[in-house]
Amino acid sequence: MKLSPSTTDNITEVLIKIIEFTQARQNILISNVNNAGKPEFIPEDLMVEEFSVLLSGAIDEHINNQRLVLCDTEHVKFGSDGNFEVRPVVDDYAAELLESSSDEYLELQIDKLAENSLNLRIASELLRQKQAMASICE
Repeated sequence: MKLSPSTTDNITEVLIKIIEFTQARQNILISNVNNAGKPEFIPEDLMVEEFSVLLSGAIDEHINNQRLVLCDTEHVKFGSDGNFEVRPVVDDYAAELLESSSDEYLELQIDKLAENSLNLRIASELLRQKQAMASICE
């Protein structure tokens, strides 16, 4: 889902980035589950910690200077048009589990999907509430 409000503020933009990131991660994690039985399949994930640190810095900048600065990292690139791209990486731990215990591997993927789903729901609900408040104030 591509979210592009015509007018966004800094917090709305952060929430949209969280939603887009979690949607991209959900697709990767679902692929990890669906492809687990295929020979030579290597599971991937997004760099959640890297994205979290990036957003934390952007929020600090917003608090201190009322502006949003989103800096590119090795695995997250922001475009000038508001788009951004995330680059998945090999999930070495998941790959080891896939080799040793498919049950534990699937449990790991399910846990990651549950956590990711919660993050997506929270960001979506916060955005919905923010948009509802904005429409009341108009």
